[in-house]
This record gives sequence, structure tokens and C-alpha cells, in this order.
Amino acid sequence: MGAPRVGCLVDDEAGDEQRRAYEWCESRFESVERVRSTAVESGEWDVLWWHRSDPVPASAVDGTLTDFVRSGGSLLLTLGAMTAVEPLGFDTVAPDAVGWEELVEPTGPLWKALQADHPVTTGFDTLRVHTRGAGVTAPYARYETAAPTRGDVLASTARGETDAVSEVAVVSWQPGDGHVLGIGAGLSFRQPTHDICRGNRETLASNALRYLADGEVVTAGRPRDAAALGAMRDRLAADSHRPRYHVSPPANWLNDPNGLVQWNGRYHVFYQYNPTGPFHNTIHWGHAVSDDLVHWEDRPVALSPSPDGPDRDGCWSGCAIDDDGAATILYTGGRGTAQLPCLATAADDDLTVWDKDPESPVIEELPDDPEVLRTEDWEGEFRDHCVWREGDLWHQLIGAGIEDGGGAVLLYVSPDLRDWEYRGPILTGDHDTAGTVWECPELLDLGEKQLLHVSNYEAVVYFLGSYADGDFSVDRREKLDHGDFYAPQSMWTDDGRTLTWGWLPEARDVSAQWDAGWSGTLSVPRELSLAADGGLQQRPAAELTELRNAHTGVERLRLGNGERRTLDVRSRRFELACTVRLDDADAVELGVLETPDDEERTPVRYTKHGEVIIDRTAASLDPQATTDSQRMAVTPYDAPLSLRVFADGSTVELFANERHCLTSRVYPTREDAVGVSLSAAGGAATVTALDCWELGEAWR
Repeated sequence: MGAPRVGCLVDDEAGDEQRRAYEWCESRFESVERVRSTAVESGEWDVLWWHRSDPVPASAVDGTLTDFVRSGGSLLLTLGAMTAVEPLGFDTVAPDAVGWEELVEPTGPLWKALQADHPVTTGFDTLRVHTRGAGVTAPYARYETAAPTRGDVLASTARGETDAVSEVAVVSWQPGDGHVLGIGAGLSFRQPTHDICRGNRETLASNALRYLADGEVVTAGRPRDAAALGAMRDRLAADSHRPRYHVSPPANWLNDPNGLVQWNGRYHVFYQYNPTGPFHNTIHWGHAVSDDLVHWEDRPVALSPSPDGPDRDGCWSGCAIDDDGAATILYTGGRGTAQLPCLATAADDDLTVWDKDPESPVIEELPDDPEVLRTEDWEGEFRDHCVWREGDLWHQLIGAGIEDGGGAVLLYVSPDLRDWEYRGPILTGDHDTAGTVWECPELLDLGEKQLLHVSNYEAVVYFLGSYADGDFSVDRREKLDHGDFYAPQSMWTDDGRTLTWGWLPEARDVSAQWDAGWSGTLSVPRELSLAADGGLQQRPAAELTELRNAHTGVERLRLGNGERRTLDVRSRRFELACTVRLDDADAVELGVLETPDDEERTPVRYTKHGEVIIDRTAASLDPQATTDSQRMAVTPYDAPLSLRVFADGSTVELFANERHCLTSRVYPTREDAVGVSLSAAGGAATVTALDCWELGEAWR
């Protein structure tokens, strides 16, 4: 690449930071000239650089610089100058964290895994690049609680050994025919730094200027169409921990399932999604569709925060309903410390575009009887929605916490989804046994009984009983799943079934999720119904059998005390079904994801005490992975155990006796962690009707 022609934008009075940066630029490149933003002429410069300590006031910009970029020019904005993206018209949201900070540790960009080969990272062999040493006070401009609406995030912030994933510092924009790169931190020149950080800083600045001058734009991390989303998914395909037949994000972050609906015959699953990276922040709604509940396709982001709306800080969990033929969603909008219900209606039959209701939020004040819990973060713990229609009225449940109490599910009614009347709680819990706040409430009609489930930060608790006249009477209380499973939501299918998905959060630390480039997946769909004895029945959706490929079967296997049999299965993606009778054994153990030497293995243990245990102590050699054990009681205790196991990359989901579920996240590091075995301890046991199928992929 030839030497770029750089125009350094100057202010009325160049500060020390700006002067030192431009002096460095003049020492590095041959063709450098300082120019005022109002004197820029299109085509005269290969790249313009605006570097300044403080934010850019609106009075410092005019249409000249905007026209230069939109007509094909390139612009580098560093430190406080990155705030210019809003007054220049390149983004509707400027960095929301701006100021000066004392650096107590070396600091610099934390590059996204998907951007590790971006031209700006040339010369760096790590995602964590320290460009500014400790012991100085430096200016910065970052996105922290907000996110750019039109920009693609390239990097957050690395502070020493800590990944500050929510401090977004490097963003790329493509306004018109031009290109803008913002580096809001880690590029201060005013104070000296040690050699390594200085070298990294100068490499980063040089790379950025050369990349922008070259004119070849590398598309970054926010695809706008299904093909680009598929390309993003393909880049992560080699990751053995990525689920292949679960609903998962193309990259970045996923949490709660939302707005589940079968519409015009197609299954739509929306989910909480952060397009800026694999961490929870500035939530949008991701979207996946299927014709058969087996094969899925990515769709563009369906719902995004509105910079001036009640959902400015996030479009959080909600549900989908049919309002007289109009697909409608009611979701929680977050703005500052407020979280209130918002409404949107689909603008097309594919549910890809949603029109937000101008009357949102449709509930503007919190109820005072009982008083909603207030915290340092929220005016009231009041969020998440379940909506249905009875006669002429819509009914809405909202999850909440109560002052001096526990969680609660609050009831509202409305004739039109906009004018809501508060009716009070249908069920409340005590703090010690039910949790402080109940999130994601859902009421399901299973015929003779109704099921109400809530998520209390630790587990999904369900209540089986009867609901009438705004009151839920509890007959039975239990956990819906005893492992890594949270915030489920259900879909009512055209053939009359109730199918539920839950969020399977990661069981590894923040840095591991960042390095992977993705976080979170949904469970396989589960059909919920009443068993013959009136208890809750949970079964994998019948459609999942369409994924079955190679089969291994054993009609009957007798295991002696201490005997272990290795099955003819080598896979990380399989379904296994078997029936286990303990006879006089203390336990039977199904080992999955095993290496030949057992250095890594995940035992599923069924004991004579009526417990099923997933033992993660040897599941992974990765120190960033969780290694505790998970357990659940199963009934009846004196009968054979019917077990179905679904393994998929880093997920293991158990269905015991079609009643109890236990989901686990595990992360084997070795490629040969694909074995399956059976063994007995403390006596003999019998395994009958064992079948195992390797499963195909769900994503087109």
C-alpha cells in the first residue's frame, strides 16, 4: 500500500493531546497536513483523522465533513472525537460514557473473536492489546449502557487481566459511500508510556489510517440479511462447543426466548440478543424461523431499542399474541431505571418488521398494593409478560418483587391491549423459599389443571394447580429443570400442543465466552402436558426424531458389579434412549463425552437413593469451565428409570421418566471426547432397549 494522504482535523485551539498525536502522524507518514473540518474538499485526502480529548460540540461540525464522508471519504475519530458520530448524522446514538479516567492497569482494545483478522488488528497475535500503560489519566469515549444503532462493534476494552466486555471502544460505520472508524480509548499520546504499549498504540493508529485510506471496507459484526447472518454462523462452525441442532444465535449473545408463535404455519422463535458482542447489554430481539421445528433459518434482528423511546436501553422479554389477525408483541422496555410494558405490531406476514405503538409504555406507573420492590438499579422490579384473551378482555401477567416480601405475579386486564386495569397478584411467594423477584411468569392451561412457572434468578419453579378469578391455588410445587435452564416460554401450536423452550446459559467465565464469540443457546423444544396421575409430563418434541441418522442399538445389557461396557458410539451430537433397572446395584453410570483414557468425561449417574446426577468434575480440562455436579430426585424410586439424553456440543439435556429434566453445560477440550459407556457399581444392574442415534444439523 502506498503512503496515505492524511488530513488532520484541527480545532480553534489545538490541545496538547491533539498536538502530540498529529506530530506523531507527521513523523510516520510523508503526506500529512492539518486542515479545518469546514475546509475539507472531497477527493483531496485519502483519510481524515480527528483526534481530540474532549467531546465534539454540535457547533464544531457542519455539512462539509458529512458530505465528504457520504460521498466516499474515510474518517478516523479517536478519543473524544468519536462523539461526533451523532452531530455528523452517522449514528443516532453517540457514546454514552465520556470523560477522563485514571488508568491503574495497562488498557487497550479487546477485539471480538469474529474480528481477529480485521486489517486494523494486523501485527497483533492476541485479542487483548494494551495500547496505554498504567499510572496516567487519559480521555475516553465509549458505549457502555447504550449501543450504536448503525455501527458495527469491533472491540471492547481489556484492562490488565480483566475483560471489560461492556466498555465498547472500537466501532465501524458505513454512512453513504464512506467509511468511519471510531477508537474511543487507548490512543492517548499526551503522556509517555512503556515501550510495549507505545508500540501497540502506534501500530493501531497506523493500521487504522492505512486501512481507511485503502478504501476497501471489511464488513463488521452486524449483518442486515439472512445470507450475512449465515456467513457469521459459518465462521464459528469449527467450534466443537457450538450446538448444531439447538436454536442458537448466529454469534454474540442470546438469553431468554421471546414471542414464540406459530404464524401462518411457520414457527417463529425470537430471543434476547445483543448484536454487539457475547455479553448481556443493550438487548435486541433476535429471530429464527422454521417450517418443521427441526431445521432453522436466521432472520435479521426483529426489534431494536429506539434512541428516544421507552425502550432506549433495551427491548427485554415479552410475548406474542394474535390480535384479531394482527401479530402483536408486548415486551418490557428499559430506559434508565424504568422498565415498563411496550407494544408493537408486525408490519409483514414474515414478522420481520415491527411497528412500535406510539402509546408505549402502555402501563406508565407501578402498582402500590402490594408495593413493588425498588432497588439501586430499578424504580421497581416489574417486567416480563404473559398475555391471553378471555371473552372481551385481555389478561396480562407481569413478574415482580414485593417490598419486604418475595416474588409475585401481578394481573392486569384490558379491552384493547393499551388501557390496562390492575387487579392485584394472582400468587406471591416468601423471600426465603421462593426468591426475591419472579421473572418471566407464564400461565399454561393443561386441561384439568393449570401450570404457572416463574424464574427466580436461581431456578425455574412451577406451580401446578387451578386458576380462576385472578387467583392461583397451588396443589404442587417443583422445579421445571434442575440444571442450566432459565426463563422458559411456550408456544401453542396449530395441532394443540404446548411446546416450551428455555435459555441454557453458559457455565464458563466471561473471558471464555468472549473468546468463543458467542454465548447462550435455547433448549430443545419440550412438550408439556398432564400425566395420567395429574402430574406434569415433559417430553422432547416429536419432530426431533427427524434429526436421527446413524443408529446403535442394544436389546439387553446385564452389568455386573464394577463392570463397564463401551458402546459403539463416537459423537458429540446424539440422542440416547434407554431403560435402567438397578437390581441390587448402588448406581448405574452412563458416561458421555468421554476420552479413551477418561481424562475428560461426563458421567450421568442414577443411584439407589432415587437421584440422577450429572458429574462435571472431570467434564473439561478448561479452567474457565464450571466443574460442580448437578442433581435431581426422580420418582418412582423403586421402578426402572426411563432416560432420554440429548447431547449437542456443550449441552447435555436429560429427560427422566418423562417427568423430570436436568440440563447441563460442559466443555470438553479434547477432540476425542466422543465416547459413551455404561457401568454398574455396588451390585448388578440391567439396561434394556438402549438406542442411540447420531443427530444431524438444524441450520441451513
